[in-house]
Amino acid sequence: MRKGSRSSQRGISFFGLLLLGVLLALVGIVGARVVPTATEYMAIQKAVGKAAAEGNTVAAVRAAFDRSASVDYISSIAGRDLEVTKMDDQVVVSFAYDKEIPLFGPAYLVIKYRGSSRGG
Repeated sequence: MRKGSRSSQRGISFFGLLLLGVLLALVGIVGARVVPTATEYMAIQKAVGKAAAEGNTVAAVRAAFDRSASVDYISSIAGRDLEVTKMDDQVVVSFAYDKEIPLFGPAYLVIKYRGSSRGG
């Protein structure tokens, strides 16, 4: 028979397991709310690049973006929110927007998305 004391046992207690489960659930809930905004950001980035390649005027770029936005279900920004400039004889389209994700009560997670057709 082996003699051992209770202090030599290893593992996680029930309270520790419960706390870990709650923490993982909270991270999962926040992640489930953030993933759609990140997916929309990638769609916006793609639409901005396509609009910059298609249009030579501000109106043409905004119209091209609006067409792509309606197909890709982009609702955070519209063509009128884009900043269209020319750099080195190339059209550069920039955008910036904030996304608020409600967590609980008065607490929100704010993500600031920024991007450009130039990659910067």
